[in-house]
Amino acid sequence: MTDTDIDIIVRIAAKGDGMTAHGRHIPLTAPGDRIAADGTVLRGPHHVDPPCRHFPACGGCELQHVDEGSYADFVTARVVGALAGQGVTADTVLPPHISPPRTRRRASLRASRQGRKVVIGFAEAGSHALIDLSMCEILDPRLFALLEPLRGLCGAILPDRRAAHVRMSLTDQGVDLLLEGVKVEGLAADEALLAFAQDHALARLTIDEGDGAQTRWEPEPVTVSFGGVPVAFPPFAFLQATPDGEAALVGTVRDALPAQGVVADLFCGLGTFALVLGQDHPVYAAEAARDLVLSLKTASNRAQRRFVADHRDLFRRPLTPAELNRFAAVVIDPPRAGAREQVMQIAASAVPLVAYVSCNPASFARDAAHLIGGGYRLESVRPVGQFRWSTHVELVGIFRR
Repeated sequence: MTDTDIDIIVRIAAKGDGMTAHGRHIPLTAPGDRIAADGTVLRGPHHVDPPCRHFPACGGCELQHVDEGSYADFVTARVVGALAGQGVTADTVLPPHISPPRTRRRASLRASRQGRKVVIGFAEAGSHALIDLSMCEILDPRLFALLEPLRGLCGAILPDRRAAHVRMSLTDQGVDLLLEGVKVEGLAADEALLAFAQDHALARLTIDEGDGAQTRWEPEPVTVSFGGVPVAFPPFAFLQATPDGEAALVGTVRDALPAQGVVADLFCGLGTFALVLGQDHPVYAAEAARDLVLSLKTASNRAQRRFVADHRDLFRRPLTPAELNRFAAVVIDPPRAGAREQVMQIAASAVPLVAYVSCNPASFARDAAHLIGGGYRLESVRPVGQFRWSTHVELVGIFRR
């Protein structure tokens, strides 16, 4: 074999394919792999055996074949590359935080029944076919432990040749389970539900047969805690994917804040950032989802924090520069599409510090360009890989005037 009949993979592209210096994309390759003229992949030093037997068929993971260093480099490159595409450079790129295996505390799976057989798992990549999980290297073991007993339960409440969604979250009280698309008919099915919830010590069991969610089991009110404050948790409400990932995001924001002054938390959700920051600062928190705002308002009042929770749609009614100028810092954690309307108002304000938390490097980079155009500089960016072995990357960017 000569140098003319091979290509070398130099990096991992945004969608997870290995890429040569000439722009050729090769699936399931790692940096340092060589591609022979006949297409054979000759493994390099960064290509490893995947830890899960379902890889690569299962769509839950895309990059189990690369070593830890290469995956960390990919997470960082996703952020730096998106910024470069908008002509933006961070003063400092902090080391990435990568969540360990088996720490995912929130997951949405699918269940399908074919006769007596019930399959539960993630869909195959690019397909609706399900992988029946017999192991999982990303889910917290407390979530994975429910899959086998759930197969038995779904045999009683899932119609034949129908699919359901299995949505699980780890809360202060244990596993919160929401089953969508099932059919509970008759006393036996009702009793099976209650026995399942009791036997597996669920925090809550909620059923949605197509006409809205109904809680069937909740021995005590289900909460999640932020900054030591328990907050009422609606079924399968948003949580950061892993506890350590959440800590990395919150810690990066907290370290950047000034010692004093009122902080605004925009798109605050249940208070992931607001309640932690509220230990040291007065906080204004804005969120469009009414149930989340009510949960947060009740929790902050009980904790006697200096706190205002505002039910406000920041897409339709973003905070204006006059409103923003009251704050010593603004934390913003928008949905994947970003928050152009609100960012343009921030760019026109005099807020001295903006901490932007994002789950989409592309929309973050677009919004970063607007902030820089308004006179901010991107002091630092920290990539976070909560969704281990996937191409989904999160980050915190710190902007200062």
